Amino acid sequence: MTSSDTERPMRIVSLDFCADQYVLKLADREQILAVSPDAVRDFSFMRDEAASVPTVRSIAEDVLILKPDLVVRSYGGGPNAAAFFERAGVPVLQVGWTSSGHGAGPNTIPRIVSEVAEGLGQKGRGEALIEDFQTRLAAIKADPSGKSTLYITPSGVTTGGNSLAHEMMLAAGLSNYSENPGWHSVPLEQLAYERPDLVAAAYFNAKTNHDNAWSASRHPMAKRELSDNERIDLDGAWLSCGGWFLIEAIEALAEGAKQDD
Repeated sequence: MTSSDTERPMRIVSLDFCADQYVLKLADREQILAVSPDAVRDFSFMRDEAASVPTVRSIAEDVLILKPDLVVRSYGGGPNAAAFFERAGVPVLQVGWTSSGHGAGPNTIPRIVSEVAEGLGQKGRGEALIEDFQTRLAAIKADPSGKSTLYITPSGVTTGGNSLAHEMMLAAGLSNYSENPGWHSVPLEQLAYERPDLVAAAYFNAKTNHDNAWSASRHPMAKRELSDNERIDLDGAWLSCGGWFLIEAIEALAEGAKQDD
């Protein structure tokens, strides 16, 4: 698919809220036929732009009746959705999973923005978004002290290496309190004798009730860090999908780290 105006898709349907973010940001409004029902939820970064856009469930029959000329998806419709729509004669633009904020790899935010913009016939708009993302990233005045930072969610989950949240902390000039790679429960025993310099509290603004009586975030050690330590609150909409809007969280972390300097 080229980016020429004559071949620009004009009946785009987005199947999930990760795909919604890219479609709402990069496509013209008249190109968009429908987005997913989650596009207006609190965890959607582009929720304001989605307010006036029709929605459709990611059910094949509901989508096909709209006669789209392009389906955009990240995970919407299930694992067989892409093959099904392509058999039905509808092109599918797959939004890749982001594993890195920047760099030269195939799953970096700039690479995915570029690929989706090209597929939407909005190459120039994608280039402008990438430039803004990279300029803002380069402009961050990272804290040279590398403060130890505990990332924590209402469900009591944290992350070590090999995650986008880990990269986000490093980009802000911080070090990750958790040394174990991947996603896992907050190390409560470690908190008893070694406290982080900062707490990055993610998704605590969400209206949905994530924590429960068994959540590690309700343990006294975790509650102490959330209430008594230097805390930086991160909007869940910055983090729910890997996208250019991760820069909002990186900037908040870098700025918050300077509060007591």
